[in-house]
Amino acid sequence: MTESLELYDVTIIGGGPAGMYTAFYSGMRDMKTKLIEAKHELGGRMRIYPEKMIWDVGGVTPILCEKLIDQLEQQARTFEPTIVLGQQITGLDRQDDGTFLLTSATGEQHWTRTVILAVGYGILKMAKLEIEGADRYEVTNLHYTVQELEPFRGKHVLISGGGNSAVDWANELESIAASVTVVHRRDHFGGHEKNVARMKTSSVQVLTPYAVSQLHSSNGETIEQVTISHVETGETQILNVDAVIVNHGLKSDFGPIRDWGLDMGEWHARVSEKLETNVPGIFAAGDFVEYGSKLYLIAGTFTDAALALNSAKLYIDPSADKAAYVSSHNSRFKEKNRELGVLE
Repeated sequence: MTESLELYDVTIIGGGPAGMYTAFYSGMRDMKTKLIEAKHELGGRMRIYPEKMIWDVGGVTPILCEKLIDQLEQQARTFEPTIVLGQQITGLDRQDDGTFLLTSATGEQHWTRTVILAVGYGILKMAKLEIEGADRYEVTNLHYTVQELEPFRGKHVLISGGGNSAVDWANELESIAASVTVVHRRDHFGGHEKNVARMKTSSVQVLTPYAVSQLHSSNGETIEQVTISHVETGETQILNVDAVIVNHGLKSDFGPIRDWGLDMGEWHARVSEKLETNVPGIFAAGDFVEYGSKLYLIAGTFTDAALALNSAKLYIDPSADKAAYVSSHNSRFKEKNRELGVLE
């Protein structure tokens, strides 16, 4: 069954920051590497927020999310791994020799000695507004993500939600929109404290605990008014709007991965401090994993990636070095440095 397939040392499933950095670090360890991403572009969950500013990556000054994705992808391609886009892996079968045969939803197959799962929260879907007929406005002025800020300039914007993204969008739009109103069904906001405080002391109108209950349109094409209802008293208000942004979180679906015998909770796979799953030869990194000292930041994801890859390397060759040499002393970078005109 595997005779016609090329055998890889490691196959990374997932092309977000964890998967991309794993591909880069795998090159530092001279491993034959393949990365498979279900979507048709790399970036993972970061693609949902291309205009968000990222502040918490060490050594990187504030950077647009889409720019960070580009830099991560450029770094991931440093050692020319095989990158496969548009394939969702649904099947995993261990072969008699201990290798794995991976199968995609469309029938493609991949052969590998080890697997690193960097699937984040699985296939993510936006939680939609649960109002009958709301979907008709998605082509006009009902939004579930903010790709660009400029289209909202001078408009009366209503944001429904209370998480990081809702708070961030409110703060970003406050200076360019005619007005910004945030409606949240709880008094407490889940965003970062500093950002929530900034929102509450700005011109943004914050209405809690309210929820969007009706959408009104005279032409059946664009939302012109929104009815919000107090979640405790039922009291209603009608607000005039030019645009509605909904951020009710994401729904996650890990699909057939749950059938692979992994020790999984609702949101994460449980792994060791070395990023080993309970299935020998399968490792994991990034938001997908849970362990004692796990740090759910992009910076923490990079450490996960290196630890998982090191464990995969030692699984294949127990006599290998425990970790890669740093780039300043790693022979894999000598040619790269010469290409940059750096003499050693």
